Amino acid sequence: MIGLITAAAVLAGCGGAGSWGSGGKNQLVVAIVSNSQMSDAISLADEFKKQHPDVDLRFVSLSENEARAKITASVATGGGEFDVVMISNYETPLWAANGWLVNLQPYADKTPGYDPNDFIPTVKEALSYKGDLYSVPFYGESSFLVYRKDLFKQAGLTMPDRPTWQQIADFAAKLDKPAQNMSGICLRGLAGWGENLAPMDTVVNTFGGRWFDQNWNAQLDSPESSAAIKFYINLVRQHGEPGAATAGFSDCANRYSQGNAAMWYDATSMVGVVESPKDSKVAGKNGYAQAPVEKTKSSGWLYSWSLGIPKTSKNPDKAWEFMSWMTNKDYMKLVGNKLGWERVPPGSRLSTYQIPEYAKAAEAYAKPTLIAMNEANQDKPTVQPVPYVGIQFVDIPEFQDLGTRVAQQISAAIAGQISPDQAIKQSQSYAVDVGEAYQEAKK
Repeated sequence: MIGLITAAAVLAGCGGAGSWGSGGKNQLVVAIVSNSQMSDAISLADEFKKQHPDVDLRFVSLSENEARAKITASVATGGGEFDVVMISNYETPLWAANGWLVNLQPYADKTPGYDPNDFIPTVKEALSYKGDLYSVPFYGESSFLVYRKDLFKQAGLTMPDRPTWQQIADFAAKLDKPAQNMSGICLRGLAGWGENLAPMDTVVNTFGGRWFDQNWNAQLDSPESSAAIKFYINLVRQHGEPGAATAGFSDCANRYSQGNAAMWYDATSMVGVVESPKDSKVAGKNGYAQAPVEKTKSSGWLYSWSLGIPKTSKNPDKAWEFMSWMTNKDYMKLVGNKLGWERVPPGSRLSTYQIPEYAKAAEAYAKPTLIAMNEANQDKPTVQPVPYVGIQFVDIPEFQDLGTRVAQQISAAIAGQISPDQAIKQSQSYAVDVGEAYQEAKK
């Protein structure tokens, strides 16, 4: 497995996690997020080189929070460090509107066998601007809950297909055994708009809360939003993992897969870790339920780690060659045959779920994944109307900063450094400032 670099290496000049070739005129610098699926792609890059010996690859692999900051800074300022960037359905339409990304629809349409209509519809739509694709999905995800079937059976508990958050809290209390290093549940506490806010926002939505009302009045201190935020903080503090305030996706993946948590609510892409016989002690012992709800029928988020080409790329044609390799139908089969079918990137292509070997490996989680992704509606994420699009984010440029600052307040409350009420009050003040700017713009 290729080693991963640090953010400092990027600042020193885009040092790579690994490079293939001699740095010729067709060198591509690829900025990606350092999680298991992306690491798999790096490990398989020699397969791309066999087909494209004229292309040299240099990977820059960063943690989720670092990747967002570095990639955003580079693309927004026209820095030109990267030829391919890993972004999401948050950045894609915003950056496309700003003219920062290459329109990929012509490339996708003219590439034999690529079949952009095979992408899961909700994901394809989320990565489009004015009907054209501006990034292509490496994998897509919603969110659901994984739980230990054996522990539930031992405790005489039954998990509903669509549990409520109160049911989950009750289960967590019964299964929490700190003396045995067993957490009732694992939930992200690490600060970041794409870290702890991702799951917490879905709780806010289904409790009836929202970030702003239709007039851009901040709503984080409303009774519904406050109840949801306090519920999340208290659940993590009472029955979550040790050190929860600094635990992100990777930390929960490790804790759950090592058998130290009874439940974990997070991205559907978790299956690549928790069902891997090589990496997980609980593979084959898991059940899956839809994202917990309160006042809504469903509450799973919608997200896609996707690949885009900045307008500053010096070699967009070669960039597309690499991107189309990493996101096509054959890549799914390559991962399955080389690394194991449980490690196939999920949630991007409908055809993936028709592969017999994958269908067998994914029997426990394929259907819950597709249900969650099909039900995710980022246009109507809340009980009450809102002026924005997004389930676990708000589709405005200011949200990167706003979300980060609010996430820091939530993390501090989880750590016990401030009270939940203090976190809510400060978060509301941040949101008020952003909302007022939009109110002024409407005058």
